[in-house]
Amino acid sequence: MTGLRTTSLRRRVTVTVLVVLAIVLVAVGIVVDAVFRAQAERDVNAVLTARVQLAQQLAKQNVAPQNLLRRLETRGVQASLALPDGTFLGAADLPPDARIRQVRATLSGPARIDGAKLTLTADESLVAAAEQSLRWVLLGTGLAALLVAAVALLLAVRFALAPLDAMTRLARTIVSGGRGGRLAPERTGTELGRAAAAFDSALDALEGAERAARASEERTRQFVADAAHELRTPLAGVQAAAEALLQQPPDAPSDQREQLQLLVVRESRRAGKLVADLLDLARLDAGAQLERTPVSLLELVRAQAEQVRLTAPEVEVEVSGPDTRVLGDRARLTQIVANLAGNAVHAMDGRGRLTVEVTGDGITVTDTGPGVPGPDRERIFDRLVRLDAARGGQGGSGLGLPIARGFARAHSGDLWCEAAPGGGARFRLAGLPQLPGRE
Repeated sequence: MTGLRTTSLRRRVTVTVLVVLAIVLVAVGIVVDAVFRAQAERDVNAVLTARVQLAQQLAKQNVAPQNLLRRLETRGVQASLALPDGTFLGAADLPPDARIRQVRATLSGPARIDGAKLTLTADESLVAAAEQSLRWVLLGTGLAALLVAAVALLLAVRFALAPLDAMTRLARTIVSGGRGGRLAPERTGTELGRAAAAFDSALDALEGAERAARASEERTRQFVADAAHELRTPLAGVQAAAEALLQQPPDAPSDQREQLQLLVVRESRRAGKLVADLLDLARLDAGAQLERTPVSLLELVRAQAEQVRLTAPEVEVEVSGPDTRVLGDRARLTQIVANLAGNAVHAMDGRGRLTVEVTGDGITVTDTGPGVPGPDRERIFDRLVRLDAARGGQGGSGLGLPIARGFARAHSGDLWCEAAPGGGARFRLAGLPQLPGRE
C-alpha cells in the first residue's frame, strides 16, 4: 500500500499554473505569428495589385516608360519593363532563391508601350525581419509574463491556502491538548467551506466521544466502587455470622445457632443476588443474546401474580388484558415482570393493590404505593440508584430496574415510569414484537 503523496501544495499549484500559462503563451505566440504572416502576405499582395493598377493607368496616360517605372517603384518594390521593341528598363531579375514576390502584367496603351511586359518585385526580407522581431518580442514578453506570474502566484497561493494553514494550526492545537477551537466557516457551499465544516464536525464528534468516554469511565469507576460497597455489606455479614457460629461453644442454645445459620444463608443469598445482577448488566453491556420463542404475556403475568399472592398475601393482585403473544425470551420477560411486581410489593410495604394489565404490545404494572416523583422517574433506571424515601422501606441494590429496561430494549421495546391515577406508580413495558394470537 503506497502512502499519500505529500508534495508541497503551494509548489504543485504554482508549477501547474505556470505550465498551463506557458502552454497558453506558446499557443498564443503561434497564433499571433501565423496571423501576422498571413496579414503581411495580404498587405504585400495588396501593394502589388495597387501598383499594377497604377501602371495600367499611367500607360493609358502615355507616361514615358522611365517616368512610369519611377512612379511605380517604392520602398521594397522594384519594377522592370520590357518594351515591345525589345528594350528592357528597370531592375534585373533577382535570383530564384531570394525572398521575393513577383507580379507580371501586360500593359495596354499607345503604340510605344502597348504590349509591354511589366514585372513588379516585392522584397519580403522586410516582412521576414518584422516577423523575426515579433517572435523575439513574443518570447521576451512570454518569459517576463511567466516570471511575474511565478512571483504573483507565490503570494496569491499563500493567501489562497491560508484556510489550510488554519486547519493545520487547529489540528496541532487539538493534538497538543487544546479543546473547543473551531474553524467556523462563513460559507459552507465552497470547497474550503465544506472541508472546514467537515473538519469541525469531526472535531465535534471527537470531543463528544472523548467526553462520553470520560463520562463512561467515571460511571464505570463509580459503579465498581458502589458494587464493591454493596458486596462488602453482605459479605461482611456472612463473615461475621460464620465467625460467630464457629465460636459457639458446644453447649450453646440451638435457637441461637439456628439464627446465625439463617443469617449466613440470608446474607449469602443477598450477595449471590447482587452478583447475578452484575452479571446480567455485563451481559447487557456486551449485547444480550436472547432465546426468542413465542411467549404468551397473559400466561406469564398470571403465573407471576400467583407467586405474588403466595409471598405477599396482603397484596390484592388483579390481572387483565388480551392474550397477547410476542416473540421473546421467556426467562428474561419473566425477570422483567418479576422485578416490576417485586418493586411494587416493596413500595406498598406488602399491603395494597397491584394491577397488571396486558396490552397489545406489552405489560403495564400499577401499584398503590407512594409513587415516584416526576424528576426521579428517569433517574431510577440508572444503576445503583435507590429512592427508598419515596418508595418506602429498605431498598434493594438499585440494579433491578436498569436490568429490566436493558432486557426490554434488547427485545426492541422500552420500559418507563409514569404517575398512576389516584397516586402510586405505573411502569409500562411496550414495543415488544407481536405474534398473531387469540384474544
